[in-house]
Parts: sequence; structure tokens; C-alpha cells
Amino acid sequence: MKLLSVLLFGTLLACSDGSSSKEGFISQVDLDGRSSADYAGMELEDAVYELSENSAYQETPALAQSKIIKTATIEFETRDMQKTHERVLRIVRQNKAFLQKDNTGKQYSREFRQLIIRVPTENFQALVDSIGAGVAYFDKKDISRRDVGEEFVDLQARLKAKRILEERYLALLAKAKNVKEMLEIERELSSIREEIEAKQGRLNYLQDQVSQSTVYLEFYRTDVETIATQSYGAKMGNALKGGWNGISSFFLGLLYIWPFFVILGIIAFFMRRYLKRKKKVAS
Repeated sequence: MKLLSVLLFGTLLACSDGSSSKEGFISQVDLDGRSSADYAGMELEDAVYELSENSAYQETPALAQSKIIKTATIEFETRDMQKTHERVLRIVRQNKAFLQKDNTGKQYSREFRQLIIRVPTENFQALVDSIGAGVAYFDKKDISRRDVGEEFVDLQARLKAKRILEERYLALLAKAKNVKEMLEIERELSSIREEIEAKQGRLNYLQDQVSQSTVYLEFYRTDVETIATQSYGAKMGNALKGGWNGISSFFLGLLYIWPFFVILGIIAFFMRRYLKRKKKVAS
């Protein structure tokens, strides 16, 4: 493997007043015989990233191997919810998996159970096959595989570049000559460390998804007798109950507006007396 040489360090002060600039932080970059002219106009982060990315592929070719994220979505109907749940739990234990989520619910005549299972990738297919054993019909059975190997390698290379860059800025910080230079360098270091944490978090997430596959499972039971009952007796009972509730609501509404009837009666009384007097005068 060719030797990698990175000569970063120019002068921190670009002007006589002691001010520093980011462009002055790097004087020359040389990668496998490439001169600084090859990197003309590149930012420091880009130059270091290209160096690190190149070395990452040369030093650790195994990183380019495929990294597969496997997921499965399974849905089917069952006659016995309890037995099916117990069977799934046995399969989970046998395959060294664990339940990330276990929810139950009911919607009209449909009772359902939703589970999220995390299983070691090497046991993924065995678990999926065991769950599907004996199921006559699947409402849904979707198995997907996504290769994130390229993203994984790219993140590792960029993470390595950011750490190299962090080391360079730490060296510059040690050589800072005044508070202004220290503050500028520390501001850059803070930004670099945030990016390092973000990329490391993404790497950890991808590694977790690759090592532990995910199965989204839902099974349900439909009560046919309940549907038939609701079609006749329940509907008639609901109609009678609704009619009684309607009448009750009507009379209750009348009670709320009793002052209106009192006022209306008083107006009618005076109108009647007025009309009688007018009739007498006319006769």
C-alpha cells in the first residue's frame, strides 16, 4: 500500500493585524504523489475526505461487502387469537428474537393483534417460515431486502475524514496565538464534532438494522355471528332505542325554551285585548 502523506499546516495569520482565515489552515495536500495543484479550489473538508475515502477503500476492502436490511410484513386471519399468539411467542423464543411492540385492538366485528419482532438476521428466514406454517391464506406477505453497503462505506469514509479534520484543528488550536484565533477554531471544532456525532449515529442505526431484521406481524379474527345478529335483532333494538331517545330529546328541548312560551303567551294576551277594544270602538 502506498504511503499517505498529509501536510496540513500553513500559517494562521494571513494579514499583519493577526486575523486568521480558514483558507490559511492548509498549505499543501499530497495523496499518492498528487500535488497541491490537484486540489486547487477545494475546501479543507473535501480534500481530507477524498484522502480518507481513498485510503478507506484501499485499507479495508471488506467494507465494500453488501450489508442487507431485511424486513417482512405479514398479515393473516386466524380462528383462535390466543393460540396463535402463544405459537408466535414460541417461535420468537426459538429464534432468539424479541418483541418490540405487542398491541391488541377491536374494530366492529374484527379483533386484531399487531406485533413488531426484531430477530437476528441469520434467523430471519426461519422465523418468517415458522410463522407462515399452517396459514392457508395471507392477506399480505411482503419480504424486502435493501442493500446499504454503499451508504455504509461512504459514511465510514466521511466519518474518518471528519476525525482527521478534527485532529488538524486541535493541532491548530494548540498553536493559536490569541483569543480570536482560539474562538474561530473552537467554532469550527464544534461544527465538526456535531457532524461526527450525526454520522456515527447513522452508522449505528444502519448496523443495528443490518444485524437485527424486522418483522411486522398482524393477525385477526372476524366474528361472523356478531355480524348476523347486528343485521336483524340489534338493528331493530337500536332503531327503537333511537326513537325513544329522539322523543326524550324533543321534550327536554321544550323545557329549555319555557321562557319563550311564557313571553309568547303574554304577547298573545295583550294582542287579544287590543283587538277586542278596537272592535268595540268600531261598532
